[in-house]
Amino acid sequence: MAEIEKVHSLDMNILFHKLMDKYCEELLKLAYSYVKDRQLSEDIVQDVFTRVFEHWDSFRGDSSYKTYLFRITINRCYDYLRSATYRKNHLLNSFQHFISLHTTEKHVLDNNEKYHVGQEILKLPIKYREVIILYYYKDFSMEEISSLLNCPVSTVKSRVHRAREKLKIKLGRYEHE
Repeated sequence: MAEIEKVHSLDMNILFHKLMDKYCEELLKLAYSYVKDRQLSEDIVQDVFTRVFEHWDSFRGDSSYKTYLFRITINRCYDYLRSATYRKNHLLNSFQHFISLHTTEKHVLDNNEKYHVGQEILKLPIKYREVIILYYYKDFSMEEISSLLNCPVSTVKSRVHRAREKLKIKLGRYEHE
């Protein structure tokens, strides 16, 4: 019996490491799209993998591992965004933004179309930002997003539509400048 548990434990460790290798970068990008901070994104993803490893037996297999990891990451991001720490950091960052100087490097980045698109996506309200990122950047289907966000497919479709409309308006300004 002990040998069977060792083999099972070994298989779990191998699978866990494969999941980390396969999804770590995607989860970092996803977390960043919510919290907009690289270091914090890394902390969140590390916490996600720690929780998954500690509660490995609670995975019921109702979804794919990818969906499971994305859902936990989104939940951890929501937890952070609701925290007092976030509100304090957000206020400090807003203040620093007003006193920061524009650098030549920033001007070069500002002229980059992809940079503008990315920045406008990050400025969207979270309910629109998450569906755009999951649909266009992470290649989730509307049904998968519906499952991840725990809302009807029709809600996902309308959020994608509204987000695209908001982006058209915001990005249209850059074309006229």
